[in-house]
Amino acid sequence: MTTTYDYKVRDQEGKLIKGRLDADSVPLVVTRLREMGYLPIEIKQGSSLDLHGDISIPGLTDRVKLKDVSTMSRQLSTMISAGLPLVRSLSVLSGQVASKPLRETVLEVRSDVERGLTLSSALEKHPKVFSPIYIAMVRAGEASGQLDIVLEKVAGRIEKQVELRSKVRSAFTYPVVVVCVVVVIVTAMMIFVVPTFKHLYSSLHGTLPFPTQIVIKISSVLASFWLVVVLAVLVLSVVAVRRWKRTDKGEELWDGLKLKVPVFGKLSLNIAISRFASTLSVLLQSGIGIIEALEITAANVGNRIVAQAARDAQLGVREGRSLGATLAAYPVIPTMVTQMVETGEESGTVGDMLGRVARFFDNEIDATVGSLTSLLEPALIVFMGVCVGAIVVSLYLPMFDYVKLLTPGGS
Repeated sequence: MTTTYDYKVRDQEGKLIKGRLDADSVPLVVTRLREMGYLPIEIKQGSSLDLHGDISIPGLTDRVKLKDVSTMSRQLSTMISAGLPLVRSLSVLSGQVASKPLRETVLEVRSDVERGLTLSSALEKHPKVFSPIYIAMVRAGEASGQLDIVLEKVAGRIEKQVELRSKVRSAFTYPVVVVCVVVVIVTAMMIFVVPTFKHLYSSLHGTLPFPTQIVIKISSVLASFWLVVVLAVLVLSVVAVRRWKRTDKGEELWDGLKLKVPVFGKLSLNIAISRFASTLSVLLQSGIGIIEALEITAANVGNRIVAQAARDAQLGVREGRSLGATLAAYPVIPTMVTQMVETGEESGTVGDMLGRVARFFDNEIDATVGSLTSLLEPALIVFMGVCVGAIVVSLYLPMFDYVKLLTPGGS
């Protein structure tokens, strides 16, 4: 009876890898792992409960994580490097992939390869799992006979992409959470606290200060059916903006706006330039031609303004102009990038120079995220205090006036 085993191994570079493998016994698992060039560290029977297998939610449980694709690529690279045939490698891989959607994809890829398709053609049938960059690099690896090396590069690029996403989330998550907390606190005060003061002041029949009138008016709106109307307008506005952003014109305007926002604009530009440089570098170093590499890069850079520069650079190179000179015509491309590209063109090391550019901007992103975190924390705390304090002061302003009237000698 076949059993699923969870394992921990180290590859030839000493890196720790976790995975899952179906086999009849532990000795068979050890043998198979050693055939793949791994050093087994821990093997234990996997849990029989598979939540992802019991519940399938389209768009949620069937999504494949980039981290899983990276791990799969490294494992496949190791097996091919060890001399295992491609079909055999895919068969072993299908038994050790923990993600059920990715496991099913690997099984379909193996079936297509068995029928005579190339690996890149089989991967091309699964665009939701394997990006155009991934497929192009695999195709280049097949053509050059260096599929194992290319797969290792693909895995490294995906890991950098995951790391970059994590950095961006860390920069934006904290302010979003704080703003949401402020909204909840202010809404709760408006609905539950302000009405109490409203009833108190209405019994005194006095003229309320203007700030207090504004707070009470907002509270009345939130405590009535108008809250539903306000929420509906907000939801419809968000939906409308999201649809507008999906249009070509909307996406271009939105990406241009992101680059102009103070502080965050610089971060967005650095992220786009890092993606541009790293993607183009990896493609060129994998043996893909400059024209095709620029086309793929433009489709995956993540910003329409930078993508347009890449597309125009592609046309310029096709017409015989240098890549550096074409990119220099775009203010959105930093001068340092064009100078490094021109140096690479003169020395024949464009891919290497772009890799250095990507590392430079990755460091810039790290520094910007660190600065944002240190600056935003106190700023957002002050923002929260101002919002809550403004409401409290507005509610207590009338009391100060009444105290003056009740005090002997008050006017």
